Amino acid sequence: MKAKLNVLIAMVTFGTVSIFVKNIPLSTGEISLYRASIGFLVILLYQLFSGNRIKISEIKQDLPLLFISGICIGFGWVLLFQAFKYTTVSLATLSHYFAPVLLIILSVIIFKEKLSIKQLFCFVMATLGLIIIITSEGLEITNTTTIGVLYGLASAVLYATVLVINKRIKNVTGIDRTLIQFFAGTLVLTPYVLATSGINILSLEPKALISVLILGGFHTGFMYFLFFSSIKDLSGQEVAILSYAEPLVSIIVSLLVFREPLTLMQIIGGAMILGFTLLNELNISIFNDSEVISKSKIENFEEN
Repeated sequence: MKAKLNVLIAMVTFGTVSIFVKNIPLSTGEISLYRASIGFLVILLYQLFSGNRIKISEIKQDLPLLFISGICIGFGWVLLFQAFKYTTVSLATLSHYFAPVLLIILSVIIFKEKLSIKQLFCFVMATLGLIIIITSEGLEITNTTTIGVLYGLASAVLYATVLVINKRIKNVTGIDRTLIQFFAGTLVLTPYVLATSGINILSLEPKALISVLILGGFHTGFMYFLFFSSIKDLSGQEVAILSYAEPLVSIIVSLLVFREPLTLMQIIGGAMILGFTLLNELNISIFNDSEVISKSKIENFEEN
């Protein structure tokens, strides 16, 4: 019960990230840099004081994948925070949560995993939900809602890439993996920020500076530690169900804190994304899972 509560607390906290991001008048790259670097320092201090040490000799074969995934995490934050600038927090978050759906197809292409009828149905219906959201205010590429949703979708692509990479990492788990990924994100975001917006943190007012510290130290460092120290005691399905607290809280924040509008079609599209993604992760025998579709059959279907 304690593990479930810890994961739920972490997910609810993640859902409030937008409150602090929107309160920081810096570029999304610089905000992401501070989130990664402060989060890295918090976790590093915990590891040092707890006596935990990462043995490079044991994880060196996974280091390239860890660094690549860390880079994807860093720039995924940049894209998600950019989505907050163009569209509502609700739509940005819903677009970002398309990542598990993308993982279904990536697993078929990269890992040659078989695709069940249930997975294919959930992928099609969640994709339809995304299309409904994108077209809810027209298809013009200059439409700010469309731009924001596309930024959110781009962040979902990077997040799905992280999920795929993590499936290949065997020797590093939990908090150690996050520590290295945050370090990699800090390394790559530093030159990116210097080449684009530059370092402007010294110009922040106290309120914004406190938001940076909360975002990096509490939302990222402490909450990632709480999350990874608890999921080892839960099943994958339990973690998947609890993780849906994050987008739900984000939507509540969007509606109640920022007073951002959400149309009926956007609600329907969002419900389809979250609902069918959750259905895919639940062990419910609505479909005959013995019926699978291989990659070759998908290709033949597309050709016809």
